[in-house]
Amino acid sequence: MAGPLTVPWMPPHDPGTPALSVVDMHTGGEPLRIVLAGCPEVVGPTLLAKRRYMRQHLDHVRRRLMFEPRGHRDMYGAVLVPSELPDAHLGVLFLNNEGYSSMCGHAVLALGRFALDFGLVPAPPSDAQEALVNIHCPCGLVAAFVECEGCRSRGPVRFHSVPAFVLATDFLVDVPGRGKVVVDIAYGGAFYAFVSAEKLGLDVCSAKMGDLVAAASAVTEAVKAQFKISHPDSEDLAFLYGTILTDGKDTYNEEPTTNICVFADEQVDRSPTGSGVTARIALQYHKGLLELNQTRAFKSSATGSVFTGKAVREAKCGDFKAVIVEVSGQAHYTGTASFIVEDDDPLRDGFLLK
Repeated sequence: MAGPLTVPWMPPHDPGTPALSVVDMHTGGEPLRIVLAGCPEVVGPTLLAKRRYMRQHLDHVRRRLMFEPRGHRDMYGAVLVPSELPDAHLGVLFLNNEGYSSMCGHAVLALGRFALDFGLVPAPPSDAQEALVNIHCPCGLVAAFVECEGCRSRGPVRFHSVPAFVLATDFLVDVPGRGKVVVDIAYGGAFYAFVSAEKLGLDVCSAKMGDLVAAASAVTEAVKAQFKISHPDSEDLAFLYGTILTDGKDTYNEEPTTNICVFADEQVDRSPTGSGVTARIALQYHKGLLELNQTRAFKSSATGSVFTGKAVREAKCGDFKAVIVEVSGQAHYTGTASFIVEDDDPLRDGFLLK
């Protein structure tokens, strides 16, 4: 009989391919896989250049961690990289089932905890109630505020967004099979189309997930074909990330408003979507439905998890009137893992089922 395993123990693997060590978290049910070690150096003078480099040269890392058999089509990830910004504590590249996001609010909420707990930021004063974590995202610098006791995180995290703005309101888009639909397009670190699910004949709270995904994906493809997305700072940010279906309750109310986000390649966000909440707050403020520092709750129709958000001050992004949005939510740790490949594995870089 074989003796007991010693820990740590690594099964047979390709010695020329480093194991990818990760910490897994979730925020409101939406997963985040943070790469601790094993990713080759991501080269580039700026974060956006690093994002381009990873897409062109290291995409196998994304596929191995996001795709089956190590992940699933709705897995989400983060690779930590150095930042060129002097005020940033860390830079991050976001991974999804299609490619590389420009912003991810649920990940920022999780990374705030992670950065404090893993010593990536200076230790806060012993009597501090919050620790500041400046995270350089592809869309810009995002400040996270982490509730803490000493050098350990506890409770929720909040972040202040990059300037969020409205690109278009009441844009009429022809959605194949669904007719003409009025949508709004807003930016919260990523661009989203917003439409009430009711306009597509669906109830965002009770419809089957497959029907919501199909409808949101149809809107996304139609907007991509019929509307030119532009960003005043960088063409790297000028793309429609997805569509957020809402319950249509945009006028301020103390009760939560429900939405669901379908992004990348029909990926479903389990959380209320941090960058989506940011953009939706900017949209409501733009329409005069929300005042500064008026907090709203946003609920995911997938899991029932809740984020809160508010516009904290006005700003500018190029010629666009914008707002800085504060989003709050709770992240949790779920585990750690080391992922390997064997050199004779034909599925070493993963696969997705449609």
